[in-house]
Amino acid sequence: MTVDVDNPDGLNLVLGHSHFIKTVEDLHEVLVGSSPHTRFGLAFCEASGPRLVRRSGNDPGLVELATANALKIGAGHSFIVFLREAFPLNVLNAIKQVPEVCRIFCATANPLSVVVAQTDAGRGILGVIDGGAPLGTETEKDVEERKGLMRAIGYKL
Repeated sequence: MTVDVDNPDGLNLVLGHSHFIKTVEDLHEVLVGSSPHTRFGLAFCEASGPRLVRRSGNDPGLVELATANALKIGAGHSFIVFLREAFPLNVLNAIKQVPEVCRIFCATANPLSVVVAQTDAGRGILGVIDGGAPLGTETEKDVEERKGLMRAIGYKL
């Protein structure tokens, strides 16, 4: 089955897989440490014990959005982080360095569908559908615009 992620404001998000409840606090710490301006909400689907959606963040609306999407996806040990005032590029390596993080499925602001399998044991994420298929190949003008954008937003000199 596929589960569409609810992202009404087209926010950047990171979807991943972890292996321990400690993930919630560790992700919170790396996101707070990434920038004093970063606003975020995260949710983690606990896979054993009480099997709760654990949540944290510094923006209550984003925490609620992450929690609702984590419940909807419902895959054990998955986590989702919604960001404001930051791009995944600003936090992705720090998230990957959290010892409990096993995998990042995507980091995107595109429309996102999560491919989920379900068995008697529970649910798991098989992969994602991140945005639309290509409509063509970039032209020289497109290359110039791409390079100009990277420089305009400060990612290239």
